[in-house]
Amino acid sequence: MTIKPYLLSGLIVLVAGFTSPCPAESLSPEIKRIDVEDYQDRVFAAWLGQIVGNIYGLSYEFRFIDEPGPDEFPYGFGESLERVRQVDGAFSDDDTDIEYMYLLQMEEHGFQPSYRQLAEAWKHHVRDRVWVANRNALTLMHAGYGPPLTGSRVYNPNWFQIDPQLVNEIWAVTAPGMVDYAAEKSAWAARITNDGFGIEPTIHYAAMYAAAFFERDVDRLIDIGTAALPAGSRFAAAVEEMKALHRKYPEDWQQARREMAARYYGEFDYNRNAWPVVDAVLNGAAGILALLYGEGDFQRTLDLASAMGFDADNQAATMSGLLGIVLGSQGIPENLLFPLGRGAWEAPFNDRYINVSRHDLPDASIRDMARRTARQGENVILAHGGRIVMIDGRPHYEIAANASFSAPFEIPDAPTLLAEIGKPFGFSFFPADAAGNSTFGLRQGELPPGLEFNGPRFEGTPTAPGSYRFRLEANRDGDIREQDYVIRVLGRNLAQTASGVLINASISDDDVELIRDGSRRGATFYNRAPDGEPRQNHYGYQWDEDQTVSTLVYNPGLPEEWGGWFTSLRVEYRDAAGHWRNAALRSIEPPLDFDNSQWLKGAYIDHVLSIEPVTTQAIRIIGDAGGIEQDKRNGGERRFYTAISELAIYAD
Repeated sequence: MTIKPYLLSGLIVLVAGFTSPCPAESLSPEIKRIDVEDYQDRVFAAWLGQIVGNIYGLSYEFRFIDEPGPDEFPYGFGESLERVRQVDGAFSDDDTDIEYMYLLQMEEHGFQPSYRQLAEAWKHHVRDRVWVANRNALTLMHAGYGPPLTGSRVYNPNWFQIDPQLVNEIWAVTAPGMVDYAAEKSAWAARITNDGFGIEPTIHYAAMYAAAFFERDVDRLIDIGTAALPAGSRFAAAVEEMKALHRKYPEDWQQARREMAARYYGEFDYNRNAWPVVDAVLNGAAGILALLYGEGDFQRTLDLASAMGFDADNQAATMSGLLGIVLGSQGIPENLLFPLGRGAWEAPFNDRYINVSRHDLPDASIRDMARRTARQGENVILAHGGRIVMIDGRPHYEIAANASFSAPFEIPDAPTLLAEIGKPFGFSFFPADAAGNSTFGLRQGELPPGLEFNGPRFEGTPTAPGSYRFRLEANRDGDIREQDYVIRVLGRNLAQTASGVLINASISDDDVELIRDGSRRGATFYNRAPDGEPRQNHYGYQWDEDQTVSTLVYNPGLPEEWGGWFTSLRVEYRDAAGHWRNAALRSIEPPLDFDNSQWLKGAYIDHVLSIEPVTTQAIRIIGDAGGIEQDKRNGGERRFYTAISELAIYAD
């Protein structure tokens, strides 16, 4: 479906200094050409489109879940308009601010920053307003893990959620026409927070974005996105299903949405402890339906993305950014760029991008953000076989469309890795599908007895306790990287032999046992005060005979949005007279976040509490339970409670 000409009439927004250039063109499958000013304008339009879609869609985020929104368009900006008035321009949100953060990293480190550099930016700038997989990745960074471990399904319990498809469009905007490069680079970046099919919509979007500088047909763009996906892709199947629904109900988008939701919204084997509303494939499918039924009309696609529901502002932002590239800045309706009226500002959104969401992220001119982004795009083009040529006195980019992406060669950080004598252990330090012809070995130190290398992984069953420090060496065609790791092999878990579990709650035997069932990614127990009042919670064990204890491993499981954490914590042991005494706490590694907020609470992370050794028949962790006020949609109550998945006890 080629863009309909009437869409542009009456909705023109002139861009200062921009005159109609020669259109972008494909000289061959390998070479594409685009006027430099045309590229710059489409980058500007991508930013404008995402900003429009994000702010417009925010008013409908999570509003339509069980049913699609009404077929009564246009919806309008809604309550988001008040924030626009307050900042007198556009405001930041997670659908645009991470991309802006990535732009700053490209400017500081070059167009291909490393995982480590991006992780440092995450830790510095992102301190709140972060959810699901993004939050889990951030807390893993603070715990000492580096990407892509932070997105791995081994460590990140929300690896399948929506997060990467709303923060990575910039990698494709800076790779016009370079579909493979954009898809591969976006997949690499998506692994900071996600894994498996959780990154597939990101790949699909990236391919569409890169292709959109040269392709106007929406159906063709969707197919280009699908072609970039791996064989057997879950999202590729979803896209084909959305196309079939569009054919089946060409005039009834609401019924298509109902059938899409019946297929992809719900509880599945992979998301039993998660919020299914923000599923990557579900929301990606909603975005594809919006594109199909929108038929290239910017306003209609924006409204449909909002009406499809679920995490609607994501689809609204991404699809509006895509159509911004297709249409250019002159194709975005004026009323959307000047939501306070044409007389309020002289430039779209007053040319102001105001940071309200991230620490130490500077405000910016939207036009300047676009100019700087286009500069990075030029760097990418020229570094990958492209060049600048003059045609009729105007500069054009000739782009090597078949360029591929080569990720920086790096080995991720990790905190001290815990193993237990006699129990199988494994750690993959490098993605197997990215290992290629790389070789791995020890430069210094030794692995624990019982472990050995198996490609980019060490695994086995440890046989001797202790802390084993070693330096790993990776070699890729003579390019060498080194990384230090520590594996701590613990002895027998004394919790397994305890005669009783100590907990300040009336719970079933099954719930009691889950905190020592050995499964640190299993069920989570939430210790809620029945009256909702502040209190201290404790978890521990008692034995019939004396035990010497020096190490406790607390795994909180999966904290909830409104509670499920400690705001203080200490270790107590029972002395011979039966009194509880404070144990001398040496350290908690990785540190626990004791702020009474949800933003930096890690999920399923082992925290090692090291104490001065004590001999006792009972030991426990005890501290103040945290909790915050729920939003109105969830009842507005405030309860104080903690969460736990496992508490292990060791003599060494």
